[in-house]
Amino acid sequence: MTTYYEEREAVGVAEREAELFSRLPDALRRARERAPAIAQQLQGVEPGDIRNRASLAAIPVIRKTELLQAQLAKRSQADTNGQTVNERVFGGFSAIGWGDAAKVFASPGPIYEPESHRSDYWGFARALYAAGFRRGDLVYNCFSYHFTPAGSMMETAAHALGCTVFPGGVGQTEQQLQAMIDLQPAGYTGTPSFLRIILEKADETGTSLAPLKRALFSGEAFPPSLREWFQQRGIDGYQAYGTADLGMIAYETSAREGLVVNEDLLLEIVRPGTGQPVPDGEVGEVVVTTLNPDYPLVRFGTGDLSAILPGESPCGRRNLRIRGWLGRADQTTKVRGLFVHPGQVAQVVARHPDVLRARLVVAGAVGRDTMLLRIEVPEASEGLADRVASTVREITKLRAEVECLAPGTLPNDGKVIDDVRDYE
Repeated sequence: MTTYYEEREAVGVAEREAELFSRLPDALRRARERAPAIAQQLQGVEPGDIRNRASLAAIPVIRKTELLQAQLAKRSQADTNGQTVNERVFGGFSAIGWGDAAKVFASPGPIYEPESHRSDYWGFARALYAAGFRRGDLVYNCFSYHFTPAGSMMETAAHALGCTVFPGGVGQTEQQLQAMIDLQPAGYTGTPSFLRIILEKADETGTSLAPLKRALFSGEAFPPSLREWFQQRGIDGYQAYGTADLGMIAYETSAREGLVVNEDLLLEIVRPGTGQPVPDGEVGEVVVTTLNPDYPLVRFGTGDLSAILPGESPCGRRNLRIRGWLGRADQTTKVRGLFVHPGQVAQVVARHPDVLRARLVVAGAVGRDTMLLRIEVPEASEGLADRVASTVREITKLRAEVECLAPGTLPNDGKVIDDVRDYE
């Protein structure tokens, strides 16, 4: 049994850096030829000149909001007959269209992303391997299988390892528990909050899930206190950090010291709102350039905050490490595995003329997120709160309580989403 999913995980930083930058110019040329939006981003840039991090920093950062705007602009054009699928659906950022893309997914916005036929397209296989998953395991996958790519991310990774997958998806706690009793999976993939719900249901019914020994979590914070909670129940949990655009960015190893950056990525930490890299150790926005030939995002700003950790991981993997997810560079936040954007709050307000202003308060402890939409209304008509709550669920796919307030009650600070969760 090998120590790593791929032996190149033990290659030194300098050697890896040189290898990635030697491949980058050709990757940029291909992206410029096949992805019109990337060609626009690279205007005035000679790919052959991008040979190190200093020259990479000359390329402008593209953020998720710009990707969404590009897609919406293409779809809003009256005449789309002359557009390729790449342009009309993906805003010109994808290098593939129908046929070459095995699946297409929608994140809130909606932002559409392709998945090609390549094995382990999203890159999560090494994270599963580091978490102890091996060929022949049954992986119980409780990420969503519709609209967003999370379910496919874990399934394609598990298949690359030679594992069997049960597509559990989300919800239906009692049925999930019964399936786990019947199938006795070795490992779980999904959010930590949902596995906790299943295990608490098992406790209520006196059911043992002893064969479940490992888990790979993503989509939510996974602090040490929650890790210990699972360990007390015999489950060794690890976390992985990724996005619907880039796939897996970094993952936890047995060292439990930060997250190791995935191979085939160039990760930078930049000052929020700029493209300027910050010194190692300083908190800033995570910006990633991927060598994915099918979806070649260049200096893509995730909106997530993190920082580079010094040195190498004690586990022997020698790639860069980051401290993990440290919050958002903007007001966008993640609730129960789904991003919630300020623009979605604006959509809710737009559908209800009585609502003057709104603020979404995200509270609770890790794994027990709650959402409260506080709205200012001249007069709370009967059933308004229920109607607004229904709109929130339709737009965000999440439940929220609604509190009606008098005009002028909310602070005049421009805040639309207030994340007050306790991550300790």
